This record gives sequence, structure tokens and C-alpha cells, in this order.
Amino acid sequence: MNYDNYKIETYIPEEFFLLLRKKLNEIGALTIDEIYDNCITTSKVVSYWRPLKGSNPYSGDIGEVSQEDEIKVEFCCSRNLLSLVIDIIKTIHPYEKPVIIVLPIISIQI
Repeated sequence: MNYDNYKIETYIPEEFFLLLRKKLNEIGALTIDEIYDNCITTSKVVSYWRPLKGSNPYSGDIGEVSQEDEIKVEFCCSRNLLSLVIDIIKTIHPYEKPVIIVLPIISIQI
């Protein structure tokens, strides 16, 4: 099954959010039906992780469990922008392995 639209989720330190939103909006990823732009949702979350040997953590110490306030970012984008959206997130995100969740959206006519 081919999908035309996807929901994207990622978690990012708050200080990087405005730049991420700006860059995503510039490519049209946050535009809906060419009548709204900057369509994005955030919520505050607390994330946990433990950097293991061989990692290069943005925050935290090797072998120690870390805890950080972050922003969960959610938005929808079209299939033709998906690769560029992922590239932008990876470029702006400070983590060496950012979590990027891509979920296909099934469109139904009501």
C-alpha cells in the first residue's frame, strides 16, 4: 500500500525547536492544503537514556542514566517531502542518534 502522508514524531531539546520549525516550514512540510502553515504540535516530556561505551553523547556521561526535559514534536507531511524532512531533523538535532518516528497515515473520505 502506498501512503501519501506521514505523521512524524521526534524528541528534541527545547532550544533547538524554533530552528527546526522554521526549517521544516520553509520547505512546506508544515503546510496543510496551502491555506495553513507552521502546523506542528509540541508537548513537554522527560526522556531517559544511558550512553554506552563507544557513544558520543550530547548530554550525559558514559555508563550513567541521564534524564532531560525535551519537547516531543509532531506534524504531518507529504511523501514527497519525507526524505528532506528526515535530513533536516538530523541536521538540526544535536543527538548523534535522534529518535525519528515515521507513521503512515491512511486517508479516508468522510
